[in-house]
Amino acid sequence: MKKATPVKKVAAEKTAAKKAPSKTAAAEKTAAKETATKKTAAKTTTAKKTTAKKTTAKKTAAKEKKVTVAPQKASVAVKQASPVKTVAPKPPKNESRAALVRRARRINRELAKLYPYAHPELDFENPFQLLIATVLSAQTTDLRVNQTTPALFAKYPTPEDLAAANPEEVEEILRPCGFFRAKTKAVMGLSKALVEEFGGEVPSRLEDLVKLPGVGRKTAFVVLGNAFGRPGITVDTHFQRLVRRWKWTDETDPEKIEAAVGALFPKSEWTMLSHRVIFHGRRICHARKPACGACPIAPLCPSYGEGETDPEKAKKLLKYEKGGFPGQRLKPPKPYLDAGGKPAPPLGAG
Repeated sequence: MKKATPVKKVAAEKTAAKKAPSKTAAAEKTAAKETATKKTAAKTTTAKKTTAKKTTAKKTAAKEKKVTVAPQKASVAVKQASPVKTVAPKPPKNESRAALVRRARRINRELAKLYPYAHPELDFENPFQLLIATVLSAQTTDLRVNQTTPALFAKYPTPEDLAAANPEEVEEILRPCGFFRAKTKAVMGLSKALVEEFGGEVPSRLEDLVKLPGVGRKTAFVVLGNAFGRPGITVDTHFQRLVRRWKWTDETDPEKIEAAVGALFPKSEWTMLSHRVIFHGRRICHARKPACGACPIAPLCPSYGEGETDPEKAKKLLKYEKGGFPGQRLKPPKPYLDAGGKPAPPLGAG
């Protein structure tokens, strides 16, 4: 066998050297691929985790959103159960004090045109009769009081007579007024106080009137304004309802209402303002079904729409002379009769 020459030996070594590196490069490429695969897998895993977190966050947000929406649905259901029909074209908070005074006084002027014959709707001939009739009018109509008092005053014309009366006989007369036992006690106690403290005369001062049993500021102002010509605001249920609908005040306490409304008008208007507002409350602006469509002051009323707005339907809601029916007094003043008002029938007349 022949030995390899040195030249051939060197060439063989070079060939082996070239082949060896190629194997190493292949290994490195394989390792690189594996690393890339791992990185891709890691990225995929991270992306999946991120997506899962986002999905969880969305679900949580959805749950929170549902919790927030639920009370709103509940509140809507409550509102639907008791709908508010009030339409307020001009919110009170946007009305300045000067604008409120102007609007209130304009309403008063319109009411004066509408009710030029406004008057107290209790029949009376003297301060004592008016005082007793006003006390009896609690929780009943003026009409029923007017139908009852003729028999009472015919039998007991003075405080002395009523103070010394037989309670059972007075109760029988007052029975049609309702709460006749309590009212008998009230008018007899009132008459006794007039006799003992004021010589049988009705006092003409507010501070004296409110000292009498069963006499509050409302009753006192009815007497002062209509029997003695002294201005006062009568805050009865009609007055309270209307001044709040007109946004003259948000107060609910009668004395605070009296003060708030009194500040809008001169004292000289107080008594007649009371009559006009009460007239309007009884005839047009009723508690349950105000006749908005037949109301001449509708353009000035921020609560327009609370009642019937159709003119024809609203007309059917009008009461007393506005609806062609008798008034509450058996003996109304002449201006009322001249305006088309009708006197109320006596008790038992049907």
